Amino acid sequence: MNKTQFIASLAPHFNGSKKEAAHAVEIVFDSIVRNIQRGEDVTINDFGKFKKVDRKARKGRNPFTGESIMIKASKKVRFLPAKALKEVISGDRKLGPAPKPAPVVKPAAKKAAKKVAKKAGKAKKGKKKGKR
Repeated sequence: MNKTQFIASLAPHFNGSKKEAAHAVEIVFDSIVRNIQRGEDVTINDFGKFKKVDRKARKGRNPFTGESIMIKASKKVRFLPAKALKEVISGDRKLGPAPKPAPVVKPAAKKAAKKVAKKAGKAKKGKKKGKR
């Protein structure tokens, strides 16, 4: 599943709005990245933990030439799955029912505002005709 598919799967929970689902996904990902960048671990219960890891400089080998090379020190992100996630993946634990999408509700206020705007538009047209 890529990011677009993930957003599409969340859209029903945002009354079918892919725009709102995309905004929520962007906020979550941004928060995770910013916290990891600061060196803080991000732990999500029953899912896992994202953490920043420092990798030391080390010797490596060029697979084409067989020559030894030095690999620079770097910083990486590591994901450690939670026990609950491991149990679900291994089949030791069953997932509960998926959360139901939010019902699509059109607010009455929106409908009323449209009717008022429509009537106002008709009233303006009527007034123009009367002035001519």
